[in-house]
Amino acid sequence: MDLGTSESVGRIVMLRFCSLGSGSRGNALLVEFRKTLLMIDCGLSVKAITDRMALLDRHPNEISALLVTHEHSDHTKGVAHFTRRFGTQVWMTCGTAAALGTDDLPTLQTFSYHEKLAFGEISVQPYPVPHDAREPCQYVFTAADRRLGVITDTGHVTPHILDCLADCDALGIECNHDPEVLWQGQYPKAIKERVTSQLGHLSNGQAADLLAGVKHEGLQWAIALHLSQKNNSPDRVTESLKGFLGGPSQKLHIASQDVPSPWLEIV
Repeated sequence: MDLGTSESVGRIVMLRFCSLGSGSRGNALLVEFRKTLLMIDCGLSVKAITDRMALLDRHPNEISALLVTHEHSDHTKGVAHFTRRFGTQVWMTCGTAAALGTDDLPTLQTFSYHEKLAFGEISVQPYPVPHDAREPCQYVFTAADRRLGVITDTGHVTPHILDCLADCDALGIECNHDPEVLWQGQYPKAIKERVTSQLGHLSNGQAADLLAGVKHEGLQWAIALHLSQKNNSPDRVTESLKGFLGGPSQKLHIASQDVPSPWLEIV
């Protein structure tokens, strides 16, 4: 579902982003400004990445760097194949590298999430999140005085997260599950407890609380990410978030697992 889209032709001089696919079967996000193109996570096959990028008039050879959030397979299963094939630098925390095992990643670079990174004209600030991984992080991207904050695979929202995401012009927010649907579903109890734990995934209600709690007067876009196909739906997400995106300039896009989003431009 898309409440507002923005199209462009060729290279543009504004920060923009898109989801190549988001959900429990694989995740990848693109962020672009001028000649710098970044990919966040590579949980899809190289073929899927290549095919979906072609729909957006882009090719994997154009990617300046691949940034990994954490070691879980729905975010990393394509990393080794992708970097070997295209020679792309891959960046992750030391903890993620240790948990993932990186002997087959000759282009690996590690960082502390307390340090700011720079790729071309895009500044990247990693920040820690509570999730059941070794050293998970998420990212805030800045270019041309515009900010995109991304938060997925997070069990709860901390004051530090709210500080990191303040004053963003666009937010990519995990809307993993509807708790009522999850608890009434067929998942084993242990999985339900993991998903809803302090180190699990954000629910629709938690995503709404984040939007209510974070300072975002200039927010243009929210993109809902990492929806569970069994425990959520676009309609449930829209119902949960619509009260926090009431302005005429604030638009919501709900990312699909199988179809890339359009480029969402931050003006």
